[in-house]
Amino acid sequence: MKKIKKFHPFLITLLMIVAALLPTGEATGKRVKFNIMRGTNIAHWLSQSGARGSERTAYFTEADIARIASWGFDHIRLPIDEEQMFRQDGSKDPEAFALLHNAIDSSLKHGLRVIVDMHILRAHYFNSKNNPLFTDPAAGRRFIEVWQALSGELHKYPLTKVAYELMNEPVADNDADWNKVYLPVYRAIRALEPNRVIVIGSNRWQAFDKVKYLELPEGDKNIIVSFHYYNPFALTHYRTSWTDMKDYKGPVHYPGTPMRADELQAEGSAIAKKYKWWSEPAQTYDRTRIYREMKEAADYVKAKGLRIYCGEFGALWNSPLEDRLRWFRDMISVMDELGIARASWCYKEDGFGLVDTGGKETCEEIRLMQTGRKK
Repeated sequence: MKKIKKFHPFLITLLMIVAALLPTGEATGKRVKFNIMRGTNIAHWLSQSGARGSERTAYFTEADIARIASWGFDHIRLPIDEEQMFRQDGSKDPEAFALLHNAIDSSLKHGLRVIVDMHILRAHYFNSKNNPLFTDPAAGRRFIEVWQALSGELHKYPLTKVAYELMNEPVADNDADWNKVYLPVYRAIRALEPNRVIVIGSNRWQAFDKVKYLELPEGDKNIIVSFHYYNPFALTHYRTSWTDMKDYKGPVHYPGTPMRADELQAEGSAIAKKYKWWSEPAQTYDRTRIYREMKEAADYVKAKGLRIYCGEFGALWNSPLEDRLRWFRDMISVMDELGIARASWCYKEDGFGLVDTGGKETCEEIRLMQTGRKK
């Protein structure tokens, strides 16, 4: 008979403390019931905003969360930036973390799940041509440290209520570079939280056709694969000042080709030449094409036994209302048919928002968002 060893009382106490700190939920290998279908992004609050203090606090409050819940949405995607959450020396910004915790607590209170999305790192911005994250090993280590710190703050939340999205819209020159960068971060989180749901986006602005190049860890059922969809860009980003669409002032259309040859010529030869590509038959967009492109991503992900998520989609108010609503209706219909969860871009903004910065509803898109089925 094997002799039973006696454990020191201090060791027993230590083991109990460690067990209490571990995330609660289903055992490793079991799928956590983080069920989402309809949501929206909380943009320009803890991300892509220079507001601080009372201005930042007032921009997004519990009243906004209650409103989103009242529409029948089931989650929010909450973008955060490294420069907002962490000071230059790497220390945490207490005010920003207080706002983050308040938003999560209020969301859970009103029945909303939360995806915390690391939107912009100091070493990576999706609109930058220079991203040290893919060339500087120190930037990769900092990426890991950021998520270790975030996990230290957020691990207390239920696995079924809060998920982590590693990074928004990676733009590595090649897909292998993104895999090399994200996998160590994924492993660092798994060492701390074996069962937390982790959202992983595809390369090149989370393109649908880059999903198949993701190197996904085997046997982990608590991964959600994410893509974004703004096609056709000429419609969804019509006349945007920060894109190549800024110079075209003529009409755009959906379905069909976003631009037409005769309308291009009416804008002058230089414009007609610059945007000719958008009038070619290959750029025809309709529900059939959206379905085909989304299905390509969905089939790949589902074959691996994982869930798929369209973390961003939307069209600017600049675009013609009826064309925009036809596009939006087709998007919702396709995602419903394919079982793709989604979050619109975005909740509050003068441009893409479901409401403007003053809180006034843009109405039409909200109603269409409410038609989606619950999972």
